[in-house]
Amino acid sequence: MTRARTVLVAGTASHVGKSTVVAGLCRCLADRGVDVAPFKAQNMSNNARAVARSEGTGFGEIGVSQYVQANAARISATTDHNPVLLKPRGNGESQLVIDGEAIDHFAAGEYYETHWQCAREAAEAAHERLAEANDLVIAEGAGSIAEINLHHRDLANIETARFADADILVVADIERGGVFASLLGTLELVPTDIRERIVGAVITKFRGNRSILEPGLEAFEERTGVPVLGVLPYDDPGLPEEDSVALPALDAFGTFGDDDGVPEEQSVTIAVPRFPRASNVTDVEPLARTPGVRVRFLPLDAPISVDAVVLTGTKNTVDDAIAARKAGLYERLRGFDGPIVGLCGGYQLLGERLRNADIEGTGEAKSVPGVGLLPIETRFSPEKTVKPVERRLAGGGPLEGANGVVSGYEIHMGDSEVLDPVERPFDGEGAIDGAVLGTYLHGLFENRIAREAFVDRVFESAGRVRSETSEKDQSPYDRAANLIAEIDLDPLGIE
Repeated sequence: MTRARTVLVAGTASHVGKSTVVAGLCRCLADRGVDVAPFKAQNMSNNARAVARSEGTGFGEIGVSQYVQANAARISATTDHNPVLLKPRGNGESQLVIDGEAIDHFAAGEYYETHWQCAREAAEAAHERLAEANDLVIAEGAGSIAEINLHHRDLANIETARFADADILVVADIERGGVFASLLGTLELVPTDIRERIVGAVITKFRGNRSILEPGLEAFEERTGVPVLGVLPYDDPGLPEEDSVALPALDAFGTFGDDDGVPEEQSVTIAVPRFPRASNVTDVEPLARTPGVRVRFLPLDAPISVDAVVLTGTKNTVDDAIAARKAGLYERLRGFDGPIVGLCGGYQLLGERLRNADIEGTGEAKSVPGVGLLPIETRFSPEKTVKPVERRLAGGGPLEGANGVVSGYEIHMGDSEVLDPVERPFDGEGAIDGAVLGTYLHGLFENRIAREAFVDRVFESAGRVRSETSEKDQSPYDRAANLIAEIDLDPLGIE
């Protein structure tokens, strides 16, 4: 079998659009009949998905972007698509996940000293399997490929380019200014053998008249000999964010979904308290994409003057519970009379108490109080639950009227026990008490029946009439493919 070619989409910095370019290429090429697979050797993200393990049985977790990119390529995601995942948990430590399995928590220095070589071997083996099974592998780099202090251990960029024998496409973001300096500096700082692999550049997030940019494009190409293969317009196709870069700072406010054309008086606002160690915040993105819904991230000490609250997951429920209680969030949640939904860590936090807290948290406390809005108690253990799930929803409370099958995934430490009789809406999982709901089901609002029921309840609770403006028909994958349609693929050897 002929080994697949690999194209590495590297960046001049984080958040320049690499994930979107990879997803767009995967969908575009899959629709042309190419057997294409995404790959990211090492990811650092607390936004993850549960997928099948490529080696052995069971399920493991990968970064959300590779899950999305596999969907864009019209294939099922496996742990081979992201064999190494680092999930920050605070105090300079990250949980190391190799081939979908959580290994342990390590500080950065310890990881590089004791486990990096093992991680590299796992990444190379995963790529080899993908290369044998597909025509083309589109790899995504991480951050900047020009971090000269990391070149000797840059698994997602330098090492991937070498063991995959990859051609490299460099992506740069023009929105923040200095795009040509970023591109030129990147070409100057990468190792010589890596520089020789760079076959083109793409500029993203461009607004305005292309003719104004042309002199710069020509000067850059003349100076470097690297062609600019595309200038992509500023657009958000609606793909889930990979990490927290797009979120507001911990002490700042940020509202998403306020550019949908729906008047303020026909809209509702859903607050998302900004946990310091927030994870899987992509759970609220389907709400932000719903016309008439504003999702507002709030500092933990901010007043809750909104129509509903969603508590997202957290990589460290214990430490974030302590921070939330100290900031006065517990009291404000107890005094809030609108719908409240807690997802995973948010569900745990809404309960009465967190037991064995020293296993989850970075401190020595054995027990930490929860908000007390749900009659549950969570006990932590070293075991981790990772699995995709499909459950029958019999909605009540914030999901009243939602009935049918919903799908998603669970990724969590700890298990929750119900202390008093309570409604269990998801085939015996989760809990509802009045207007408060909690569940371990990530991806809940990706299910239309759950999303629509929740939004309807929020409008009803707020006493507002919901607009009939429809959701966008085109999928985020197709929108990403349209966005990258301008890229000249010939220098990449892609027909």
